[in-house]
Amino acid sequence: MNIFTIFAWISLLSSYLCISDSSSDISKVFETWCKEHGKTYGSEEEKLQRLQVFEDNYEYMQQHNSKGNTSYSLGLNLFSDLTHDEFKASYLGGVSISDSLGDSNIELPFPDYVDAIPASVDWRQKGAVTGVKYQGECNVCWAFSAAAAIESINKITGGPLVDVSEQELVDCASPRPRCASGWMDPAFQFVIRNGGIDTLKDYPYVAKASSCNKDKLKKHVVTIDGYTKVPKNNEQALLQAVAKQPVSATLCSNSKEFQEYNKGVFTGPCLACAGHAVLIVGYGSEDGKDYWIAKNSWSHKWGRDGYIYLQRNTGDPKGLCGINMYASFPVKNSKSKSNPLVSSI
Repeated sequence: MNIFTIFAWISLLSSYLCISDSSSDISKVFETWCKEHGKTYGSEEEKLQRLQVFEDNYEYMQQHNSKGNTSYSLGLNLFSDLTHDEFKASYLGGVSISDSLGDSNIELPFPDYVDAIPASVDWRQKGAVTGVKYQGECNVCWAFSAAAAIESINKITGGPLVDVSEQELVDCASPRPRCASGWMDPAFQFVIRNGGIDTLKDYPYVAKASSCNKDKLKKHVVTIDGYTKVPKNNEQALLQAVAKQPVSATLCSNSKEFQEYNKGVFTGPCLACAGHAVLIVGYGSEDGKDYWIAKNSWSHKWGRDGYIYLQRNTGDPKGLCGINMYASFPVKNSKSKSNPLVSSI
């Protein structure tokens, strides 16, 4: 084997392992990041392009974190080799608000809460929230938000904490399977009309649309009895609801700061829109700022182990990033038991 062949093999191996031959500090950071996230690239040219994007993002984070007057910090995550336009194209715009089929039997009125609201709530600490998942590039945040809300209310009303199937929602909740925008309310409606939903273990998520598995539709392992919309742009009503259970909500996540959020209480910038779906699992205060705790579907390698702490009580009826605009939650009677087969599926 001649010297040129050896060099070619080394170069190819380097590109696939994402090892940079530069001795610069940013290249070393990039190398460590690649190993942590299992990143590989198909050519030396692509690797160098991603390194440049990574460096631009890294510098943006450093500039933000050096300000000293912000309540949150940015940091490296699984999206750090994507431009903001690439990130938006793959991970944003997963919500499409539409008028779902009305049904007075399943769309229930917002309750008249009379209990005092606790100063803080974290449903994770009560064992009512499943682990953070990853939607991949199948843009179905709505399915993850709805599934997570169903998982939580099933536990709160006396059932087991079990992961339900986002894939069933993707494949079966609309007339055709799609990795496209949707909304949580029709997902709740589907589960109610179907008589329940299967488990994630039995109907696993594959991050792409596939034909609805009609056999799995018959497995009504986790059930809900109805769903309720939170009054629009009413933060007090949203607070009352979250004090009782985790709540599905939409928000605007289209800022570069949101993409690179790492920790602290996020204060923007962001628009008020309904572009992405999350699950609000609690609220509290930190360093004088009130916040929501929102579970995302971008894996535990984003944000605060998969969560974002979003400022509340901003004075804007829509809430920061529009989080008060569209929220809803499933209703389950504690007497309506889940299928006992859940432990074996």
